[in-house]
Amino acid sequence: MDPFVVTIVLTAAIFHAGWNAVVKSSGDRLISMTIILGMGGVMSLPLVVVLPLPDAASWPYLIASVILHVPYNAMLARAYSHGDLSHIYPIARGSAPLYVALLAALFFGEVLNTGETLAILTICGGILSLAVIGQRHSVGFKPLLYALFIGLLIGLYTVADGAGVRRTENPFSYIAWLFLIQGAIVTALTIWRRWGVVRVNTRKVWKTSVLGGMVASIAYGMVIWAMSLTPMAHVSSLRETSVIAAALIGTFLLGEAGGMWRVAAATIVALGVIGLQLTASAPV
Repeated sequence: MDPFVVTIVLTAAIFHAGWNAVVKSSGDRLISMTIILGMGGVMSLPLVVVLPLPDAASWPYLIASVILHVPYNAMLARAYSHGDLSHIYPIARGSAPLYVALLAALFFGEVLNTGETLAILTICGGILSLAVIGQRHSVGFKPLLYALFIGLLIGLYTVADGAGVRRTENPFSYIAWLFLIQGAIVTALTIWRRWGVVRVNTRKVWKTSVLGGMVASIAYGMVIWAMSLTPMAHVSSLRETSVIAAALIGTFLLGEAGGMWRVAAATIVALGVIGLQLTASAPV
């Protein structure tokens, strides 16, 4: 992978962990999520005005991504009501690269060589280990089920966006319209379902959520752009190293379980990333 693309995706990973921490720590997670997504829509408006429409071939994937993102965001907000950031996040994000690798190979011919496959499995193993390390007590099956389902949605919308952005001449047109439509739909649904508390709760969380929205939009925009140039499984695996940042935030800022075992798990992730880079140019 190009070093610039690697830098972009790893930066996006840190940003992604940051906005998830904003949602987890907010008083009303659904309102916070709505503001974050709505901010993405606002930020996309200038691009929508000046850029051409995405090519027709990309629209089915864009629409599919929007359809998948809506339940993803709702489930993520709900999941953080039942479990820790350092528990939910690693399972959801850690399972996603496996889904992406499988779907990309099955539907788009992005078959990985043996070294790439082992590297991605190493990354996923390190990431998923963060879900069980340092847990002081049993939290039941509900957070696990939420996280696994969220991971599936992540895999599906990642592949949809990776395929869609490659089917339009200007990737930023795809990104802008995705954020605009997604933000408008989620905002409308939240106002419809939570009208009685929207005004009051928005006042409580809007400052951090607006900042989170700016960070989230930049982060996923960078990821979609990277997938227009690089195999989807590679981008997904690099992006999910965000669990390292999430584990650190959860442990040291939110007071969740942590310790040296998390450092060991993060090292496994880092080794997998290095392995992925070393094997990326090898023949299938």
